[in-house]
Amino acid sequence: MKEPKIAIIIINWNTYQLTFNCLKSLKACTYNNKTIFLVDNGSEDGSGDKIALEFPDINFIKNEINEGFTGANNKALKVILKQNFDYVLLLNNDTVVKPNFLSLLEARMDSDQNLAATQPLILDFPNKNTIWNAGGSFNSFFCLFKTRCKGMIYNPKLKIDTYTQWISGCCILVKIAVIKKVGLLDNRFFIYFEDADWSIRMTNLGYKLGVVPESIIYHHSSGSNVKNNTSSEGNLSPYSHYLNVRNHIYLIKKHSFLFNNLGSWLYQIFKIFSYSIYFILRGRLGKFKMVWRGVLDGVKIKTLNT
Repeated sequence: MKEPKIAIIIINWNTYQLTFNCLKSLKACTYNNKTIFLVDNGSEDGSGDKIALEFPDINFIKNEINEGFTGANNKALKVILKQNFDYVLLLNNDTVVKPNFLSLLEARMDSDQNLAATQPLILDFPNKNTIWNAGGSFNSFFCLFKTRCKGMIYNPKLKIDTYTQWISGCCILVKIAVIKKVGLLDNRFFIYFEDADWSIRMTNLGYKLGVVPESIIYHHSSGSNVKNNTSSEGNLSPYSHYLNVRNHIYLIKKHSFLFNNLGSWLYQIFKIFSYSIYFILRGRLGKFKMVWRGVLDGVKIKTLNT
């Protein structure tokens, strides 16, 4: 039986070694009927062009500016949707995959027609015995999203629920037919909460989301989002906090039918003031300002009917 045709999207942004390692691990993948699309997302270090020369068989898309996780993936998705693919895999470039991970994901999708998407078990790197993500759940009263089993020691006998309420954008295999119904990623998010939004939109159409514990990849946490050098503002950039605050508010507004209005906004007030007090005490005024900029922009942003 012929393998279904899978497109794989990798995004590079000034992270040559991470992307190189990811692509090398994909080359060793036992699933044969796959095509890799590399999107260089406005890199300034020449890493995208270098990788394109080293991997001439991949499809190379070059963005002049950083269009975020959503914009870069959507650019590749628009190309892929015009071709004859059955599935698309969104995979972070700060991952290394086991050779059989994709075959296991596809087999699960093939066995359950109600699934829109699946994800593997994601272990930490370099602490390969520690779980980073085993699917997720959310609290509809407070609009809180929880990563299952995070920090737990991995054991093959560990019982992991094979269904999930939301899937991590770190690695997600999606049916092309579902994307044509649910639409692309919402570009308003740029990065953060876009995976939760996509998951909600899929389940709103009656689909389920799966986790395949036997399929394993390794992930460098925040490989592309932390600063290269520690500063008085800490490792995570102020802009990351801006997006986190803005996008959480946007998600509540966009899916207001799903979350308790009182509980969601009470939690946002608690979260915002907790951040503010912490950043003032730590002298991280850049992050303090970006949190409140995120609040203002989150309140002002208009929701899209995606």
